[in-house]
Amino acid sequence: MFFQTLFRSNSMTQQQLMMTFRQIILMNFGFFGIQYSFGLQQTAVNPIYSFLGAPNGDLPLLNMAGPVTGLIVQPIIGALSDRTWISPWGRRRPFFLIGAIGCSIALFLFPHVTALWMAVLMLWILDISNNTAMEPYRAFVADTLPEKQQGIGFLMQSMFTGLGITLANVSLYFFQQMDFLKQVNDSGIPYWVYGSFYLGAICSIGSVLISVFSTTEKKPSDEEIARIKAQPKGLGVALADIFSAIKDMPKALKQLALVYLFQWYALFIYWQFATPSIAKSVWNTTPDDKTLYGEAVAWTGLVNGWYNIVTFISAFGLMILAKKYPAKVVHAGAVSLAAIALLIFPHISNKYLLFVPMIGFGVAWASIMGVPFLIATAEIPRERYGVYMGIINMMIVIPMLIQTLTFGKIYDYVLGSNPSNAMMSAGVLLALAAVFTLRIQTKQGQNLQHEA
Repeated sequence: MFFQTLFRSNSMTQQQLMMTFRQIILMNFGFFGIQYSFGLQQTAVNPIYSFLGAPNGDLPLLNMAGPVTGLIVQPIIGALSDRTWISPWGRRRPFFLIGAIGCSIALFLFPHVTALWMAVLMLWILDISNNTAMEPYRAFVADTLPEKQQGIGFLMQSMFTGLGITLANVSLYFFQQMDFLKQVNDSGIPYWVYGSFYLGAICSIGSVLISVFSTTEKKPSDEEIARIKAQPKGLGVALADIFSAIKDMPKALKQLALVYLFQWYALFIYWQFATPSIAKSVWNTTPDDKTLYGEAVAWTGLVNGWYNIVTFISAFGLMILAKKYPAKVVHAGAVSLAAIALLIFPHISNKYLLFVPMIGFGVAWASIMGVPFLIATAEIPRERYGVYMGIINMMIVIPMLIQTLTFGKIYDYVLGSNPSNAMMSAGVLLALAAVFTLRIQTKQGQNLQHEA
């Protein structure tokens, strides 16, 4: 009944524009593979660094690839895709297809690294590919769906985010349980890591191909195609378009940038220090004990998989809430749950009880991956969706970049090199993000259907 109401139109014109629930699933299915890759970045890359001898205090700096490539690649890809039409592929699909191919190659090669510098280089390649695929996917939803369905489109991406990252994390635990994969290679990397990365390589390209071949982009009119072709092209033009969009950015997006500063700084702390925190609170161990630390890595995969299962499920509940309440209220409430979760998380010594606070974290992750985009798309012009989605990603990666440059010293000299303190600091930052979310000045009554 809910979905029937959600897809009901008040006019014949709207009915013709609306997509079915199945069509929205298929168009977003590629996000599943992209997020599987992202899930491995969250959970498996930092343990690989540790297996190769990197100390915990160096983890933030070693993760610089994520924010730097996101800062550079996504806005440029967004601006370029706004000025692109390649028949019969369309405007956005060529970019996330190329990105998915790069992800698959990087995931296949990643577990074969033999030195720390090789792992860092491979992360850069993987992140460039992920960003190339992810940015146009946001604009793809905004381009393809009518305004009344954009909310469910973005929250469908939240659902596939949960599903993809869940599979990535659970696969780590699954392969780690196989006795014949528990040995390590000459570099100290367990063979069970290989299975997760190989599976990710298949999921990345396979799921994107399903979306590419099942969903066509709306072809612009002859006049629009002529205008696109007449526009100047190239990197310089794309950069100029980015700076112009930043100059003209609506006030709500500027306020959203402050929310993202605290929110994404905190999330990067969690992903980097979840395994060290669990290893300390549950196993009381460090990476020096590869056996026990390997168990902590696998259990972190289950914990992260669990919160992404919650993300998958709660995305539907957020669809309902976002129809009834302003998007900023829904998001502030969800982020508050994550703040509470991380304040509790490092004090739990029973590995099974770790799943309880992660329920709140999973609800917040569903909101983070969908609800803020409702605020954004209500404020920006449709013809500039690509460049503004890239700018929104800059709001994500700049806090991450700041975190990689600053948190290593904070961890060593302020937090006493204690992963428990790192987790609690992330909880405080998420609480601040919730407060600033409520201060965003949005359109009156903004919700899933953008109704006043």
